[in-house]
Amino acid sequence: MFRMHWKSVTVSHCWLLFCLLGAVKTVPIDKIKVNQVEEPVEQATFESPDTGLYYDRYLREVIDVLETDQHFRDNLQTANIEDIKSGKLAKELNLVSHLVRTKLDELKRQEVSRLRMLIKAKIDAQQDAGIDHHALLKQFEHLNHQNPHSFEPEDLELLIKTATSDLENYDQERHEEFKQYEMLKEHERREYLKTLDEERRKQEEARFDELKKKHQDHPKVNHPGSKDQLKEVWEETDGLDPEDFDPKTFFKLHDSNGDGFLDEQEMEALFTKELEKMYDPNNEEDDMVEMEEERLRMREHVMKEIDSNKDRLISLDEFLHATEKKEFVNAENWETLGEQELYSEDELQQFEKRLTQQEHELKMKSDDLLKQREELQQQHDQLQAQKLEFQQAVQQLEQQKQVQHVQPPAGSNGELQFRQETGQPGPPGKVEAPPPGHDQTQTLHQPAAPEQDQPHQ
Repeated sequence: MFRMHWKSVTVSHCWLLFCLLGAVKTVPIDKIKVNQVEEPVEQATFESPDTGLYYDRYLREVIDVLETDQHFRDNLQTANIEDIKSGKLAKELNLVSHLVRTKLDELKRQEVSRLRMLIKAKIDAQQDAGIDHHALLKQFEHLNHQNPHSFEPEDLELLIKTATSDLENYDQERHEEFKQYEMLKEHERREYLKTLDEERRKQEEARFDELKKKHQDHPKVNHPGSKDQLKEVWEETDGLDPEDFDPKTFFKLHDSNGDGFLDEQEMEALFTKELEKMYDPNNEEDDMVEMEEERLRMREHVMKEIDSNKDRLISLDEFLHATEKKEFVNAENWETLGEQELYSEDELQQFEKRLTQQEHELKMKSDDLLKQREELQQQHDQLQAQKLEFQQAVQQLEQQKQVQHVQPPAGSNGELQFRQETGQPGPPGKVEAPPPGHDQTQTLHQPAAPEQDQPHQ
């Protein structure tokens, strides 16, 4: 099953990341503009959400360490966005304190170690013993893999450029995921229809068309960022008279963290009323994943129209300038997702082919694993049989040893000792063997003859 990853990519806990990454997604709370810092950054405590990057922890830890250096922070205040994005600011790393550099070195060593463990785990799973960590580390562009021991200006430059590029491409990746999601839904619907008889198939098709019509039957959706759309928020959310609508006041009301900018989350919050017209989580015909895609499209559109310096933030001047355009008053109708063709039939067929191929590969792997399991079970059974044979052989050897060690009783000098009929041992001493032909039994049991006088010769 296709898995959606609708993360709110946020970086909000420090002014440095805001400056470094002008392409930061959906900054939710408490961004601090560098030229408006009134208190030392170290006094502020912020929860740092996940950016969605695979090196998110490393990125945030580097920022946390750099924040502690006053010299670097002072130079950042005078730097512009282009200097930061281009990596020019990274050269200032040579002037930070020794303690900061030492901490950064340790962070880099930990990150390289983490990446190597990931590589090893991946290759071990593929049962490939030959691992060239140095070659495989080249796939990670956020650090200089040729120097795994110390954090240099080049590492900071690579981190800034890579994070900026990755975050700028994040929206596009979300659009592609949504497209895949929609095609999968249609694919599963068609596969389900194939399992039905003709009558039930017609009923299901009619039901699908009815749900689609119900979803499209909603009030008019205002153009995002238009005067009508903002006045509706002013009236229904803010509870103010629409006749008193004032753009400057509106901006200050919705600058929730008071930093003098409308960030991406603050902008997306303005579209909630419009989205509620089209989507209700209690309605079968409304898909909440589609709602988030619609929200993303609205935010991207407004940012494109208003954010003139492309820093992913809307200043008061940019906002007021946008309200002076004729498009602000006479905006075109907004085309919703339900009115668009999200994919072509050819794209759907190509998607289904890839899906079939993936299912085939998974089946082959499953069959191979099942075969390996059967072979392992046979080996296990053979080993158990061999173990049983070995145990039986050991028992037989033990029994033979016990038989061989059984001996007649011996006297004090080691000679054989015979017992009388009563079972009591005879007097100690040497027992002479009887002459040949002599019946020992008779000798032992016959009473002694009386002594007779011998005749004298």
